[in-house]
Amino acid sequence: MLVPASRGHHRDPAAPRPSRIPLLVAVARRALPDLLESTIVPAVLFFVLVTTVNAAVAMAAVLVWAYGALLRRTLRKDRIPALLVLATVGLTVRTVIGLLSGSTFAYFVQPVATTVVLAAVFLGSAALRRPVIARVAHDFCPFAAEVAERPGVSRLFGNLTVVWAGAQLLTAGMTLAMLVTMPVAMFVALKTVAALGISVAAVVITISLALRTVHSEHLVFAQA
Repeated sequence: MLVPASRGHHRDPAAPRPSRIPLLVAVARRALPDLLESTIVPAVLFFVLVTTVNAAVAMAAVLVWAYGALLRRTLRKDRIPALLVLATVGLTVRTVIGLLSGSTFAYFVQPVATTVVLAAVFLGSAALRRPVIARVAHDFCPFAAEVAERPGVSRLFGNLTVVWAGAQLLTAGMTLAMLVTMPVAMFVALKTVAALGISVAAVVITISLALRTVHSEHLVFAQA
């Protein structure tokens, strides 16, 4: 957990800055399992089934996987990330529409519209100084309550909200362009790789900005 250095963790201002490793490890430990569970595994599952069975089975299997992920967490009384819940709700809607219409285009075009809407919500929340990132940051890196109230941390949340809004708009544009020009199997494979590339770039920017704030605000990691 990120806490002020004064909370039992005194640091000499002249001493070297804290290592980047704790922050990288904390973010990876929390984000990578969610990424595998909600993005990579469903994409692989869809690709395999759409190329070996059919699109309807692939859509249904991905939805079953998503609800299975929620059920596993519920039975184990594990943390259920807000992003996973939202993704599952969105997946349910698109699966129903995709199955009823029998169209893979209808199935895949819905997330494009949703992503654009989410980007608009992100930008709007930043403009209103109520950045969305501040609400979901705990899913990736926990921090003490007083840390979020610091002006530097508030600015960080605002900047990161804009960064992720841009990443979503870029992903939406890229997805739509690929969807209308590629076969389904190729689209699924390349779209996943391209979207991960955009996300990785956004994560690098996020970590860079976060580290700068951690150093300027004299924050340290402590056991929760």
